[in-house]
Amino acid sequence: MTDSNVRIVSLIPGGTEILARLGLVDAIVGRSHECDYPPEILNRPICTEARLNSNASSGQIHDEVSNLLQSALSIYQIKTDVLEKLQPTHILTQDQCDVCAVSLHDVEKAVATLIESKPQIISLQPNLLQDIWADIERVGNTFSVDSVKVLENLEARVKICQQKIQGLSLNEQPTVACIEWTDPLMVAANWIPELVNLAGGQSLFCATGQPSPILPWETLLTTDPDIIVFMPCGFDLNRTRQEAKLLTQRPEWEKLHATKAGRVYITDGNSFFNRPGPRLVDSLEILAEILHPEIFQYGYKGTGWETL
Repeated sequence: MTDSNVRIVSLIPGGTEILARLGLVDAIVGRSHECDYPPEILNRPICTEARLNSNASSGQIHDEVSNLLQSALSIYQIKTDVLEKLQPTHILTQDQCDVCAVSLHDVEKAVATLIESKPQIISLQPNLLQDIWADIERVGNTFSVDSVKVLENLEARVKICQQKIQGLSLNEQPTVACIEWTDPLMVAANWIPELVNLAGGQSLFCATGQPSPILPWETLLTTDPDIIVFMPCGFDLNRTRQEAKLLTQRPEWEKLHATKAGRVYITDGNSFFNRPGPRLVDSLEILAEILHPEIFQYGYKGTGWETL
């Protein structure tokens, strides 16, 4: 059992999901404006706000992000007054991406102003599945919660995928482009290439564990992948469908192999692929279902993904 005096503020959605999976929902006293899962945490006070308009177009969002980062302003602001009231004992944040959540530097700065409580900062830095398992274990250890069963369950589900695709030849493993942003065109990296390969595909254009690169439109056309999966950062299925139109309206789009074969898909990147937490295993299962419907049927179609 965790100490009832523990008061956790989670400033990263993946971290919130890790806490919840470890049975620590009741210890969460505050969250970021992006922490929306599980539903039980929606009534917790919000401790951050964005300095940009997430309803703007992809191009505008990209420009705003670039300008804010260049002017050394963080994209997110911490509401220090809310933090001060909450008096957390622990703050969960990340040091993986300044565009995804509040930066570690900003958290440290905000904490320096909290005279009363001196919360412990736990910073996650996930780039691969292995890192996420390590984060779950570390969070468990911090709060004296056993993470073994949680990890065994997640790892077992990954192994099931691996076993089911074992017999596939290279020819049976489609080439896959995972689109993380449409303007500019960017490919999803970090843990995504690893998930694609585990699901029986060949990931294109980026390396596992590396930041997401910009993809020249010509490169997409000349490489002509078997499958294209849209998973824009922070967007649900409806918003992703809108974003995909930026590319599908281009005249060359119809010539792509994936388009002709009806193998272009949209996903709920916000719930699944963009979040380094326990639901990355759901993301793996979604990809397995998309890439090999003849082998996998988990039932995510319509909620986690759809054909474009």
